[in-house]
Amino acid sequence: MAQEQKRLVFMGTPDFAQTILSRVLKWPGGDVVAVYTQPDRPCGRGRKIKCSPVKELALENDIKVFQPENFRNDSDFNQLIDLKPDFLLVAAYGLILPQRVLDTARSLPLNVHASLLPKYRGAAPIQRAIMNGEVVTGVSIMRMTKGLDSGPVLLQRAMGIDINDTAGKLHDDLAWMGGEMLVEALEGYEKGILSLMEQNESLVTYAPKLTKQDGFIDWNQPAWNIHNQIRGLFPWPGSYFDWDKPDGKNIRLQVFPGKVGPVRPDNIAAGTVMGVADGLLQIACADKIYLIPRVKPGNSREMDARSFECGFLSKC
Repeated sequence: MAQEQKRLVFMGTPDFAQTILSRVLKWPGGDVVAVYTQPDRPCGRGRKIKCSPVKELALENDIKVFQPENFRNDSDFNQLIDLKPDFLLVAAYGLILPQRVLDTARSLPLNVHASLLPKYRGAAPIQRAIMNGEVVTGVSIMRMTKGLDSGPVLLQRAMGIDINDTAGKLHDDLAWMGGEMLVEALEGYEKGILSLMEQNESLVTYAPKLTKQDGFIDWNQPAWNIHNQIRGLFPWPGSYFDWDKPDGKNIRLQVFPGKVGPVRPDNIAAGTVMGVADGLLQIACADKIYLIPRVKPGNSREMDARSFECGFLSKC
């Protein structure tokens, strides 16, 4: 006799959550009875109203969508109660969930967090791990509690970080792994082969929310630190510095991930834009030279290093 499907309520907003939801929808053991996501908001230069990736996927699959600003309103809360969820499944939702919301899950409220908890609790675990030069990260499936990513872990798995991985690439890899792990965690919990394990509070680190200011490059830092910063903040918010052009004008120059080059000559100061060689813009760091394939000067378009040389460093 086939087991009755578990009633699932999924809560998430961006691409990361959409990837996870797409995997959950394929799980025969569960029925996603509703999706909660952030309200539609203006987006881009045209400020057109845009719905979240999770909402798009839910609508494609004829799933009910709810978009409360918060759960302070009793009608929003009662709506959730009426869904009778066995599991709340949360991934990058963007709202702090009060305890009464978590308690609506008859089995567990589960969160997919992109780090090896208790390391990198918070809003930006993927980016902060790369910025700090970590070589390993992972995904944790945890029971949600009122604390920040502090609940007991049901399942955890590691993933290596390559020295040239960007936040964008790692984000996609971890989202895919998170979807697989969430289904595995649901099945394992139902079968009684997985159990919750408390986090070690003595090992806690945090991953604060990113701001555009995090992208400012201090060229007096070692080249590997700068490389980690640039790739950790790509594609958003990006990395930049203020550059004095040969004509004396100052512009903001956004730089894209590159690679660490040779040792900086003693007669070249850190922060010096040295020119272009082999199609790569060379900028002096504290110890070595950083080699950059693409830049975006001021309000100009993104361009390769050779085009930048012709337009901003010399006459071609």
